[in-house]
Amino acid sequence: MAKHQFQTEIGQLLKLMTHSLYSNKEIFIRELISNASDAIDKFNHLRLTDEKYKNDDWIGKINIKLDDNDGSLTISDNGIGMNEADLMDHLGTIAKSGTKAFIENLTGDAKKDSNLIGQFGVGFYSVFMVADKVDVITKKAGEEQAYKFTTDGTGEYEVNPVTKEEQGTIVYITLKADEKEFLSKWRTQEVVKKYSNHIAYPIMVHFTEEETEGEGDDAVTKSVNKSEQINEATALWTLPKSELKKEDYVEFYKSLSHGDDDPLLYLHNKVEGANEFTTLFYVPKRAPFDLYRSDYQSGMKLYVKRVFITDDNRELLPPYLRFVKGIIDSEDLPLNVSREILQENRILANIKQSSVKKILQAIKKLEGDEATTFAKEYNRVIKEGIFQDHTNKELLLEIVKYKSSQKEGLVGLDEYIERGDSDKKEIYYIIGEKEVALRNSPLLEAYNQAGIEVLIMDDKDFDTIVTPSISTFKEWSFKDITTIDAPDTKSPEEKEERAKEFKELTDRLKEVLGEEIKEARTTNRLTSSPSCVVKDANDPMAGMAAMFAQMGQELPEVPMILEINPEHEMIKKLNTLEDKDTFEDMAHILLDNAKLSEGIEPKDKIAFASRIARVATKAL
Repeated sequence: MAKHQFQTEIGQLLKLMTHSLYSNKEIFIRELISNASDAIDKFNHLRLTDEKYKNDDWIGKINIKLDDNDGSLTISDNGIGMNEADLMDHLGTIAKSGTKAFIENLTGDAKKDSNLIGQFGVGFYSVFMVADKVDVITKKAGEEQAYKFTTDGTGEYEVNPVTKEEQGTIVYITLKADEKEFLSKWRTQEVVKKYSNHIAYPIMVHFTEEETEGEGDDAVTKSVNKSEQINEATALWTLPKSELKKEDYVEFYKSLSHGDDDPLLYLHNKVEGANEFTTLFYVPKRAPFDLYRSDYQSGMKLYVKRVFITDDNRELLPPYLRFVKGIIDSEDLPLNVSREILQENRILANIKQSSVKKILQAIKKLEGDEATTFAKEYNRVIKEGIFQDHTNKELLLEIVKYKSSQKEGLVGLDEYIERGDSDKKEIYYIIGEKEVALRNSPLLEAYNQAGIEVLIMDDKDFDTIVTPSISTFKEWSFKDITTIDAPDTKSPEEKEERAKEFKELTDRLKEVLGEEIKEARTTNRLTSSPSCVVKDANDPMAGMAAMFAQMGQELPEVPMILEINPEHEMIKKLNTLEDKDTFEDMAHILLDNAKLSEGIEPKDKIAFASRIARVATKAL
């Protein structure tokens, strides 16, 4: 006997399954049927593309056997099967780091947590919600040796060689004493119809039923073995839309996504012409857990003439649409198409281009709560698309949403334009790390006073890269308010007079602060704050911020411009202050306070605190 220890994360997972997830236990049938269907898909592709596996008599099917005598439920398939290495890799270990993420995402709510099982690719282990023991007997197509994987879910498992005639996998489940409801043919049928009705292979249930022959004293009751197909076994996407209801699409989505949530939207299209293909796309209500992981799992399955080809190809849709789940079924691609051919295939490129347009147009039509939900879950990846996909940039800009200085929630660019100044055609924005800091930035004061809306972009890592690349939207220019003059009611003459009045002060501030600032000047952008810092739009380093961010490098420190508010009482008094030491302290305080307002930490925090203490002491 070959005994092995489960991977640490699987040990945690098994403990969770056996002790915590008591809600929605029936999903173990859905998960095992889904695994069986995938295995049949893979062998079906092999037998059609590789002479070594050619078998004209083979028909894919899934069997469920209910045995009252020994309290077992068995789910078997005649798919590709597994060898010893596959068993160790797929059942003894989870190669993806998704297991840890799964455990971290648990909420303590049994129903919600059980719904995460399939989404995290750990569906097989759901069987331990109902099982005392599980035996997996399997033989890989094209190999002679079969193997048996056995565990009671307590931390160890065994893998031993056994004899098995046909390829495929048998999952033999010894049910817990209080889980015998799943031995009822009616209960099993209910679960299959609920979750797996549209699995494209026949699902046969084998059961024993008591039948009585004869009447009266001559009546004899005996057990009769019976079999029934309990699913429709029709690929849903191949059916005409006119024959399908919303419930059909939702049920298929739950099977595809291994979840209980309804999709946010679905899109079913059949295209005929130069290329013939069918697509069925879903947008989940919640973003996949691995949305921002480099090892994310593609949600798309590629078929050719209803024959499964792959579910692990990221070329089917652009990376920023990696949250979309669904099916692409082509009539024109060759069955033996390889991963390399897919990357350069013109037919697939046409399918991809058409699909992206349709998906984005459907997302654009979302309204109300659905649009809000989409923005909350996927705004970031849409920004990725704006940066990556120049062909669909305009459409993506109609979808993306931002926070606003004038409105609660999120606003779209079209909505911003409706409220904006159609003569100037400018979209104002400010970028930073924290929404609170941005909303309270002195740089917004003049815009708020003038009733001009500013987009609050607090996703700095993305917005710093993406927003400068937008440039214009429907002839409206994007303007970073940290690099442009603020709205002003004063005439040029008044501004020039004011600059002269405070020139001595701005010169003194520059002299004291030295290299810490590029220059000091008066400003019209402040109404209640004494000072602020802004970028120099003409500084080449300021223009390179997006490029440095894109390369994952920190931008070298660029001296900023210190602007002072000549209407502020502090500035007026500072203009006539003769005490040199106090002036120097106040100059640094003005600069550091302005930086803090923009979420920038003072260069020397200890010196900043000391200066505050000295000035406060003198004031007292």
